[in-house]
Amino acid sequence: MASQFNEQGGAATMDPSAAMRWATSKLMTRLVSAGRLKSKRADAEEERIRLGQGHTVEYFHQVEDGYSHLAAQVLAALTARYQIKLVCHLVPGPQGKNSAEPELLLQLSRYDAFHAAPEYGLEFPRHEEPPPAELVNLARSILAQQVEERFVECSVAVGDALWSGDEVKLRQLGSEWGCADQATIEARIVAGSARRDELNHYSGAMFYYADEWYWGVDRLYHLEQRLASLGADRQPGAPMLVPRPPVETGPLKDNGSLTLEFYPSLRSPYTAIAFDRAVQLARDTGVNLVLRPVLPMVMRGVPATRQKGVYIFWDTAREARAAGVPFGNFYDPIGDPARKGYALYVWASEQNRGIELFSAFLQCAFARGVNLNRDRGLRRVVEMAGLDWQQARAAMVNMDWEDLLESNRQTMYSAGLWGVPSFRLLGEQGKELLSLWGQDRLWLFSREIQRQLAARQ
Repeated sequence: MASQFNEQGGAATMDPSAAMRWATSKLMTRLVSAGRLKSKRADAEEERIRLGQGHTVEYFHQVEDGYSHLAAQVLAALTARYQIKLVCHLVPGPQGKNSAEPELLLQLSRYDAFHAAPEYGLEFPRHEEPPPAELVNLARSILAQQVEERFVECSVAVGDALWSGDEVKLRQLGSEWGCADQATIEARIVAGSARRDELNHYSGAMFYYADEWYWGVDRLYHLEQRLASLGADRQPGAPMLVPRPPVETGPLKDNGSLTLEFYPSLRSPYTAIAFDRAVQLARDTGVNLVLRPVLPMVMRGVPATRQKGVYIFWDTAREARAAGVPFGNFYDPIGDPARKGYALYVWASEQNRGIELFSAFLQCAFARGVNLNRDRGLRRVVEMAGLDWQQARAAMVNMDWEDLLESNRQTMYSAGLWGVPSFRLLGEQGKELLSLWGQDRLWLFSREIQRQLAARQ
């Protein structure tokens, strides 16, 4: 049965897949709304007060993860600044379908942590290879032996020794702080993983407070703002410990000698909130922007769990509000809408309107709730991009985009990246200067562009 919708966007008669798309889209739109978040936080605070409890923050530490070592370095300052009880857990990395590329994720965590650490006033040495398994287990054994207060202090010292490859120092710390036996290590990790599962998450370097998750140092500003709003800040009005870094274009402008490669997809929430900002960054700095679209992970056979999908969409909404980017009125473009969108992108690029087409598609799917499974929705995208709909209709059946997207994916993987949005900054001869994943790294690229330009002065 053909899919049909009434003018209000509700379901009239539709096939099962269209019905699922509509229902899921409406549900996610409600779940991530600002009103829903405000209500959830109010309910959590009311329950905390009713039970006479303090502010409890739980932290989930993954020893071999670079992001966890960055997070460990702010634990002491966090407990000193805010009136919280900190409960620390040892956990493994994401398991099963929650981690499409576990080795690449750990590799990226080391590379990314190295580049982000100094920007946050933290430390992480260059560490291209994973730490030896025996040192990772030794680090776990030391941390598994520690109670809460000692864990905070010990986690930094242990991490410093592990990531600098200092086995002598690590064994010395084991002698000073004590080491747990293998059974205790495994019990601590199983308990931490069970608690994380109970709270409905899957990753390391995570903070949890009152039904809300915060990933590593990059999301701590959300937690700090929330605790301050509840009167738990011991230094009200003082600068945050880990503020959100701004995207700063700086005084220097390039002449196109630098290239910013941008790997987006048409079904990525994080891409949706980064796309126009990335385009603007390139325009403001004068770097050459090269768009390299890739197929959404689900559409290239990479499995995804509901748990991960809900968190990503919810986190994106929170990040979008902080950045002042419209987001949240969602209509899932998976499948045919995305395929037609890629075909339209190739056609639009031939008319130098590819960026405008991509932007319009993402706005309609993630901020305007437009049903792109219908020609009426796609026509809106095309006309928003300043293109002719009658010409576009013929272009939608073209499948020439498949080889292009696969080539882009292979290039992205060769740079150690696999998710979107990803970015690569290249020098004049095409040499890679910086390659990172995530909308929350635009600020780092803006700073690196200025550093590269300043070095030429």
